[in-house]
Amino acid sequence: MSECWGKGTATFMISGDICTRCCKFCNTATGVPLPLDPAEPNHVAESISLMKLSHAVITSVDRDDLPDLGAAHWAQTIREIKRLNPETTIEVLIPDFQGKEELIAQVIEARPDIISHNMETVKRITPLVRSAAKYDTSLKVIRQIVDSGTTAKSGIMAGLGETPEEVEELMDDLRQAGCHILTIGQYLQPSFKHYPVAEYVTPAQFAAYKEIGLAKGFDQVESAPLVRSSYHAEKQIRYYKKEVE
Repeated sequence: MSECWGKGTATFMISGDICTRCCKFCNTATGVPLPLDPAEPNHVAESISLMKLSHAVITSVDRDDLPDLGAAHWAQTIREIKRLNPETTIEVLIPDFQGKEELIAQVIEARPDIISHNMETVKRITPLVRSAAKYDTSLKVIRQIVDSGTTAKSGIMAGLGETPEEVEELMDDLRQAGCHILTIGQYLQPSFKHYPVAEYVTPAQFAAYKEIGLAKGFDQVESAPLVRSSYHAEKQIRYYKKEVE
């Protein structure tokens, strides 16, 4: 936390703190969410202003209970952040919106700088740990982001029982979809009720994954035990701003 805040970046979770899904790796509460707070987009934007953030990461719970799965709320939040903080860059880590292109398009059209959607794990393990999301649907989301001209990012957890060969297969699938940035970190079991850790991956293996990912064509790969989705997010956006300049 101190490392992120010291670099002028922070992550916000919107749309409440109760998720409609119950993935076996996630410690977010599951159940029936409360109604959306219509003032939340403005409150998030104001918080970013008060914190004087140079880069903000926004994520959310899944809201399968809503007719638009929360897409309009997402878009409004991005627009409000841009309105009050025109110099702040924005990365969003979105759910799959059930693969509905018109809903994903609402987020894209709000024009965040980076759109991330996590694959979470390799194809074989996906149905074991993700309660509703599907591997191919997540790839479809990434492909739509890339086709829009937006920088696309994804992340996975290691240590769920995957093999290095399966990780490489996932990398190939992401690269075929056009994904630009990949993060890989160690899965840590939140409680005894969650999916068990199958392996603590060695630092050497994480380093190898980084080298393999870069060789396969990712622009940036963050791979280490404590890496999470927004790790070094500010460094990643600087890379693309420099490329534009």
